[in-house]
Amino acid sequence: MNPIFDFFLDAYKSAPTYQIILEAIAFVFGIASVWFAKQENILVYPTGIICTVITVYLLYINQYFGDMMMNFYYSIMSIYGWWNWSRKKNDKYVVPISRTNSKEKIIGFGLFLVTMLVTFLVYKAFNYELELPNYIDIFTSGIFFTAMWYMANKKLENWTLWIIGDLITIPLYAHRGLGMLSLQYLIFTILAIMGYLAWKRNLSNKHQTV
Repeated sequence: MNPIFDFFLDAYKSAPTYQIILEAIAFVFGIASVWFAKQENILVYPTGIICTVITVYLLYINQYFGDMMMNFYYSIMSIYGWWNWSRKKNDKYVVPISRTNSKEKIIGFGLFLVTMLVTFLVYKAFNYELELPNYIDIFTSGIFFTAMWYMANKKLENWTLWIIGDLITIPLYAHRGLGMLSLQYLIFTILAIMGYLAWKRNLSNKHQTV
């Protein structure tokens, strides 16, 4: 068999069947969620919640506490985003796609730093011996935390952060033996690039009609 396929499949040879099934379900709903986000479709949130709840469990049993905490946060933030995206006034959605202003950039950077600190403390609370992948996990946690907050408020910059975080996460999950999740983040990267371009066109069209 091709060495690349061997690399991705070896980890599943000893994995329980139910875990493989759960990871496959999370894979499908995760892809669907990012696709709906690209379309600015409210279904991004129910599909995302299914994906993140399953992923929280899978990461917990594998003791990847930083990523686990982030996916738990995604689940909570998805509820907020679902509510925020669905708000209407005079039959028009209250939250349009927009760029971050200076204040929101500062808030985002603050969230990035605080998230990394909290993730580090979570690892310490579990008396986990930190290695390089864990420090990468801490860094990407900060990126994804901020990206999720920006997405819930329909900020274009959320896609830039997703792209950066996804590119880092692809080899990280491959290294951990989570082949399907690694492939999922590769697809996430492609969809995030498409999402960025689609939202940017949306913004440009709005400015032209103003």
